[in-house]
Amino acid sequence: MIIVENIYKRYQTTHGPSRWILEDVSFVIPKNVSVGIVGGNGAGKSTLLRLIGGVDKPNRGRIEHRSRVSWPMGFGGLQPSLTGRQNAKFICRIHGHEDDIPERLAYIQDFAELGKYFDEPVRTYSSGMKSRLQFGMSLAFKFDIYISDEATSTGDASFRQKAVDAFNNLMGQSSLIMAAHGAGALKQFCTAGIWLDKGRVHWFDDLDDALNAYKDSIGQ
Repeated sequence: MIIVENIYKRYQTTHGPSRWILEDVSFVIPKNVSVGIVGGNGAGKSTLLRLIGGVDKPNRGRIEHRSRVSWPMGFGGLQPSLTGRQNAKFICRIHGHEDDIPERLAYIQDFAELGKYFDEPVRTYSSGMKSRLQFGMSLAFKFDIYISDEATSTGDASFRQKAVDAFNNLMGQSSLIMAAHGAGALKQFCTAGIWLDKGRVHWFDDLDDALNAYKDSIGQ
């Protein structure tokens, strides 16, 4: 379960504080419920995922995790001067997996499909290579809830299918919180929905209701 209570979020810009991206947002994600997040560009989908994943902090309000929650798949946090292998080792250590680092590294290397670049500095990677490494690093650890921000659109068709297969394998063991531009991925994995609009969250127990509310708001 995740409890989001009275969250406000905006960013500091060169011209002062931005508008509120999220304003007085509250909702509860029940245990074993996968949620799709929809909304227009700039609605705050990625911001909300970063807050839930703990890689960003709200200006006000609180988020309580009662489950083990991943960081957003494909999100940054890589040290560019280190190789992919070194970054993966670091993540293994901070998650307390000193005893099985070789097995974790083998999984990450195989999943990310980086070849010789796994032992090259991350600064030499393309954005797609970074995303594949980050995706593999997320899946190398057991979480109750995985967070995905467009992860199934990363890489070529073969890798996108690999991402879909990975999510299918998670079903029944873990749940997902997912943002995606296409409704297809959300319908494949999610049952409930969140529609983000003008800084506010609208919760729907049925994903189709969230998708329909979003379509109505843009005249589709």
